[in-house]
Amino acid sequence: MTPDLMDEGARRIQAKLAPAALGQTESGGRAAGFSRIATPGEVDITHGRILYLEDVNVSFDGFKAINNLSLDIAPGELRCIIGPNGAGKTTMMDIITGKTRPDSGTVYFGSTIDLLRHNEPEIASLGIGRKFQKPTVFEQLSVFENLELALKTHKGVKSSMFFRLDSAQSDRLAEILHTIHLADSVARMAGNLSHGQKQWLEIGMLLMQDPKLLLLDEPVAGMTDEETARTAELFLTLKGKHSLMVVEHDMSFIRTISEIVTVLCDGAVLAQGTLDQVQADERVIEVYLGR
Repeated sequence: MTPDLMDEGARRIQAKLAPAALGQTESGGRAAGFSRIATPGEVDITHGRILYLEDVNVSFDGFKAINNLSLDIAPGELRCIIGPNGAGKTTMMDIITGKTRPDSGTVYFGSTIDLLRHNEPEIASLGIGRKFQKPTVFEQLSVFENLELALKTHKGVKSSMFFRLDSAQSDRLAEILHTIHLADSVARMAGNLSHGQKQWLEIGMLLMQDPKLLLLDEPVAGMTDEETARTAELFLTLKGKHSLMVVEHDMSFIRTISEIVTVLCDGAVLAQGTLDQVQADERVIEVYLGR
């Protein structure tokens, strides 16, 4: 979720808790420029790749977290990333989303967008959404309000004060509610949802921004078996419409959704292929899967 969206969510909650205070500021209770998301440009995928990393390196206090990492993802692909703790999975996503700057290397979104030239909010506006392991939703707002907040609109002070969903936006919100299995919970407070439902809601908030690439960090951690199965259905539905990078340790879940699995170790690609292929790789067995 982008820093701007999180800031605006906090403002919405504050306004909900203390509506009388809204008239006490020049901006009606909102800071005057809380949203700075630019109009996204088109991503050039004519070369058949939506994400491209080459020879990327990052060191922290002498520890090489990413070591000559090269990886690419096709448009509409659902790529699973596995590997032991400390393999560089989270650092790789930090680099893609602008949270961490590499020491060297190339990171492109499509053929023309150099992600290393952009900061976190700009990268989010370009069409890259990220979901962290712990769900980040606004628990004092309803499911509907969370999704409405995430809608990609101009969020200047005046437009926010008088904003109303049009028919296309209402249809989009209804479609997302159905996709994330929360159509029957639209009026519930997000804080009252189960852990799995909160995960789905955050994914729905990302989808409201129409991302071209989704980065999902351990999305089924802590879910029940039923919630995990429904999440697998959700991801398979999204595949093709969006590109997905899924970091996960649950091998049963990976088997359900994966085509290509990339194994990271010591900040580099150790193996890549189908799940059966990487599970049979002696190097992967040694460093990650065990015997």
